[in-house]
Amino acid sequence: MLEWLVALCFVILVVLIWPGFKYFNTESQSDALHQRLGISQLAKIDKTGRCVSEQEGSDGAQAGDEKKRAVALICKPSALANYLLKHCRTFSNYSPCVGWTWRASALLQSVYEACCPYDSPVQFVRDNLQLSDEGLVALDWAVPTYQKRRRTSSHSTSPVLLIIPNSFGKITRNLLKLCETALSYGYLPAVFNRRSHNGTPLTTLKLQQFGDPADLREAVRYIRHRQPAGKLYAVSESTGSGLLLSYLGECGSSSYVTAAVCLSPVFRCQSWFENALCWPLQWALALYQKICLSRYKTVLGETIQTDTLFSSCSLRDLEEALFCQTAAPPGTSSSCNTSATWDVYWERNEPLRDVDEVAIPVLSVCAQDDPIRGDAQSTIPLELFETNPHFFLLLTDHGGHCGFSTQSEGSHAGASGSVGPVAAPSSGMGSCQISWSHKALLEFFRATTDFFAAEERTKQLAARRRGLGGGAAGRTFRNRSVSTCKRVPECSHNIHAIYNWQRSYTR
Repeated sequence: MLEWLVALCFVILVVLIWPGFKYFNTESQSDALHQRLGISQLAKIDKTGRCVSEQEGSDGAQAGDEKKRAVALICKPSALANYLLKHCRTFSNYSPCVGWTWRASALLQSVYEACCPYDSPVQFVRDNLQLSDEGLVALDWAVPTYQKRRRTSSHSTSPVLLIIPNSFGKITRNLLKLCETALSYGYLPAVFNRRSHNGTPLTTLKLQQFGDPADLREAVRYIRHRQPAGKLYAVSESTGSGLLLSYLGECGSSSYVTAAVCLSPVFRCQSWFENALCWPLQWALALYQKICLSRYKTVLGETIQTDTLFSSCSLRDLEEALFCQTAAPPGTSSSCNTSATWDVYWERNEPLRDVDEVAIPVLSVCAQDDPIRGDAQSTIPLELFETNPHFFLLLTDHGGHCGFSTQSEGSHAGASGSVGPVAAPSSGMGSCQISWSHKALLEFFRATTDFFAAEERTKQLAARRRGLGGGAAGRTFRNRSVSTCKRVPECSHNIHAIYNWQRSYTR
């Protein structure tokens, strides 16, 4: 009994001391990263060409300095970057929880968002999609519980928000809140479930590899068939960003996605599987994945070594057992160069392998104190955001992994939350406190869409003027009707409107 009391006191002491310790520890890490970046947060574009967010303190110099350190937008200078800095007010309006509170702990708020149950007023309608190899994936369409009609008309022009969960298939509290928020702002959220995830039947002996976008490509094709009139946006959470980045890189300008956001992504995934996580988190994630796979233990034994699989204690061992080793015939040994096989596996699945082919704006929302991703200086490819005009990094000092708790969270729980250019939430679904990261991604989608529309109008106006003012010198066409201008045919999915700005917005 005495041992249990001592253990309980120790746990209480850790919970009380941990937030303050992490607060002071992340302050020093933040200073080191800022010194490495050389960022001057008072300027929109610094001398090295990095584009950073401008913060203006309104509560005195001290409060202004604290807000300036809270968040930075790191990207290559471009017309779109300037537009985002001007119209995305949420980017520069982040007040993280600091001090002696559990929400200031990166670990505690990350665990809370991942594991704590959430009573969401959202229900899901599932579409099981049979793939070309007869495998099954699922799309869960989020609809409000009060909505009587469970299916959306194919003639709806509402934008579709494709949500990719983490690679372990866990539907987190953060993801449920995102579905609720997206519904309140007029989106049609659809959660992509990989083979065997979240009750999706495993009809083949093939599991989806970490960065293989083949199944996602067929799911996007189905979404375009079901909602041909709506634009498509994509959001990924945690390790699920590896699948989204792989898809955008392999498909390039044929991804049919208007813009994408990665929440707390893991960029260098091979290194992350090898040595990024501490052993308690590795053990917990490996245990969760083995529990999900245990129902298929018999059938998976035909292609993989199940004994090795279910005795694995690390994420690397688990991934190697699933995709880098095959079941040996009876009476033979399975000696193979697993190290070489492991490297070859990541040559095909590393998310950034085709990053130069990405042709749409991608926003990554990261925190420096992320306990899952690891040290920001070694895990965030800053050179990618400084040189590639399609990638934008919203980097906060605090926020944990998909947490991003704010000081106003809880005190304004009943407010709908104004997010500037984002349209006001529709009635019935806007009563919950909206996460700062969700506000930021919705503003990003709205701003990029408005920017593309303005660019398209400018191009059409210039083409119209050329059509009305061209010809021989001195000749005028005052009586020519505007209808004589050649009209460019538009496809049903408005693909031309989505992709013909590629070479202009990066200027």
